[in-house]
Amino acid sequence: MSKFNEIINGDKPVLLDFSAEWCQPCKMMGPILKEVSNQLGDKVRVLKIDVDKNPAIAQKWQIRSVPTIAIFKKGRQVFRESGVLQAPQLISLLKKEI
Repeated sequence: MSKFNEIINGDKPVLLDFSAEWCQPCKMMGPILKEVSNQLGDKVRVLKIDVDKNPAIAQKWQIRSVPTIAIFKKGRQVFRESGVLQAPQLISLLKKEI
């Protein structure tokens, strides 16, 4: 959890994909996240958090459904939405935080 806090408190915006192995819509987010990462490069961090392997983090942030996408900037959650989101929408949101 301390490593997680260190990451979300950094200067770069962080896009978190809270997901699970068994979740079909979560699997759709893989290529979308790759596209976001390719477009924005090292200006942002893109991380996938498996809620089954990281229950403490999921509980702390009250993740009730997967996929849930959250964007953090300097430790503050600036965006959160459940469901599959498209790359252009995510890129637009992240560019506002860069």
